[in-house]
Amino acid sequence: MAAPPDNDVLWARGLHYAYNGSPALVGVSMGVREGEILAVTGARGSGKSTLLKCLSGQLLPTPGGEVWFNSAPVHTLSRPARERLRRERFGWIDSEPHLVPELTGWENAALPLLMRGVGHRAAKRTASEWLERLDVGDCARKRPAALLVAQCQRIAIARALATEPTVVFADEPTAPLHNADRAQVLRTLTTAARSHQFTVVIASLDDEIATLADRAVTLADGRRTSGIPSPEAPGGEGRAACSVSA
Repeated sequence: MAAPPDNDVLWARGLHYAYNGSPALVGVSMGVREGEILAVTGARGSGKSTLLKCLSGQLLPTPGGEVWFNSAPVHTLSRPARERLRRERFGWIDSEPHLVPELTGWENAALPLLMRGVGHRAAKRTASEWLERLDVGDCARKRPAALLVAQCQRIAIARALATEPTVVFADEPTAPLHNADRAQVLRTLTTAARSHQFTVVIASLDDEIATLADRAVTLADGRRTSGIPSPEAPGGEGRAACSVSA
């Protein structure tokens, strides 16, 4: 088992995963460099969400597949260790906001900080700053029921970024939005990531994400259909910095 190159913050090789015997990933290999925005594109059911969940440690690939984060093997970690990794080093943005309805905008954005034990005043200050950066500062005292879906999604993005994670995973973050809001939310997320040098892996159906990202790869039926050569795998292709392969 060879460790990944030093300049890859995330690196995966030979990822296979199936749901009830139906393949979702078939031999996917890829690397993501620190500070880059990688778009994972493809039709619904192509394996994008499964790939993000494997990279973030939510799912373990079939034995033989490898996922590394900063040269540490995620695929060999225990469940509590992977949960701690996701809590402390990763941010996650889902296809729907999933805000706590009883909490205000700033309280939702501050929730991960408060769960870490950050003081109330400091957590509120950090959350409010991120809400302002994402143009929803006026939603800080409002509860989700009083907000538009696009506003709630921006609060969810603020929640993911407020902890200053090493890697942000965004799984179809514009799925619940109208066309007019999708481009704006994508630009807001990528601009915030670049200004704070977050590494972002974003799965999206939106064509615009490919123009906003540093690089893009496409999946179809769990396999690569585009991208540059992948990390070397048993019986596979030569290694490169960022790709997905079958």
